Amino acid sequence: MIANAFPPEGAAGVYRPLRFVRHLPCSGWHPHVVAADQYYYERYDPALLAMIPHQTEVVRVRGHDPWQAFQARRVVQLQNNGSSRNGGSKAPLRPTFRSSVRSYLSQKLRTIEAWSYHPDRSMLWIQPAVKATVALCASKQPKIIWATAGPVSSLIVAQKASQRTGIPYMIDFRDAWTITYNKFEASRPKWAILRDRKRMYRLLEGAQAVSFRYHTEAECYWHAYPGALNASRIHIIPNGYEGTVETFDVPKGELCRILYAGTLESYRYDTLLQALKTFKHQDLDRAAHLRMSFVGEEAENLMDQASALGVADLIEISGPKSHHEITRLQSEAHGLLILGRPSTMKGYELFAGAKLFGYLKVGRPIVGILPADETRKILRRVGSSTVADADSATEIVALLKRLVDAWSNDRLHLLAPDAVACAAYSAPQQTGALVRALEGMPAVDPFLPGRVVIPPSLRRDLSCGAWINSQSFARG
Repeated sequence: MIANAFPPEGAAGVYRPLRFVRHLPCSGWHPHVVAADQYYYERYDPALLAMIPHQTEVVRVRGHDPWQAFQARRVVQLQNNGSSRNGGSKAPLRPTFRSSVRSYLSQKLRTIEAWSYHPDRSMLWIQPAVKATVALCASKQPKIIWATAGPVSSLIVAQKASQRTGIPYMIDFRDAWTITYNKFEASRPKWAILRDRKRMYRLLEGAQAVSFRYHTEAECYWHAYPGALNASRIHIIPNGYEGTVETFDVPKGELCRILYAGTLESYRYDTLLQALKTFKHQDLDRAAHLRMSFVGEEAENLMDQASALGVADLIEISGPKSHHEITRLQSEAHGLLILGRPSTMKGYELFAGAKLFGYLKVGRPIVGILPADETRKILRRVGSSTVADADSATEIVALLKRLVDAWSNDRLHLLAPDAVACAAYSAPQQTGALVRALEGMPAVDPFLPGRVVIPPSLRRDLSCGAWINSQSFARG
């Protein structure tokens, strides 16, 4: 298993490979993991190490990257300085960098990185990871090499190790790389984007199997890389959760508490704040019983906007928490908030944040403020009715009132998703679908080209010749 990010990293992308590592042995598969020895962990959570089965070997390798080593030292220094100023609390540091000069320099550095690193910032990890993978293949004689992206560098490790050992590889997508918008690609020159796409074509073409999260995502790749994929090799494996769905058992208390856990960067919440303002203006007594808690990065920016609108008293914020602490907060919340990406972002329809699947397990009403995206589709499948259009402050106000009324009447449990429907996203279901892919068996949920439509924000790129044709990819 090639998983660049792995515990003690605690970022959202870690949990998918970690779930597979934990559940594959039940199906007779015993993974060995090649992971990055990071210069700096985005969300350091050493408690996650205890979740790795003791028999799972994890080989950690690091590429020599002086620039990222310098950045890591700088981040640690700034955190320590922030901790000293805040009495030991490592508060998020972003507000320190609000000056236009620093913002300009930061953008320039991102552009330089985008021009220098190919295919991504983990570029220098590839060669040592290939070496470690080949060595593991020699000693363990695995049946297949499995890699999850991001970063795309992980897929290249699997491809190169496969070429050297003759062992087939499978690639797994946690995001729609090269299809949807991301900041790194947006800063890249056209020649680098073309090279990325040609590389992706070869990765898809050579894989024994490819797993996508949704049929819509698979359809997009089918159109973007014509000829690279065989429909029989495509497996649809969504994200999921561990354990069983909990029952709603939260004391009413004096406030109806709605929790959002995770980063807010690139997620849309402007209409939510407008709705809170309207709710407070229309019915102050009822609105005063609502409290929305945001735990994670970028919460300060939200609070600034809430203060400007006069609704800061309805909001609580705090910095990132450990997995254990987030689990506790979710169990104490009356509802769980999920947000979508702005509809101006290319490919926003393909997003369904990893936190959604953790929410499914908790047995609470899931409050969706969403565009027409995959998150909304999943909530519909599990019977969740607490969803409002992200473009409609009026719908959001009505939803907030409904939640507070249900809380007041002790009827919130009736708004929770259907537990039976949520079971489709459990770790055993996920792992069973993966095992079929690893064994070269037909997919549990077969992909049929043309069954779903390309999302509107991607239609022009994927259907009107903006992408390079298959012959160009093959020649590349």
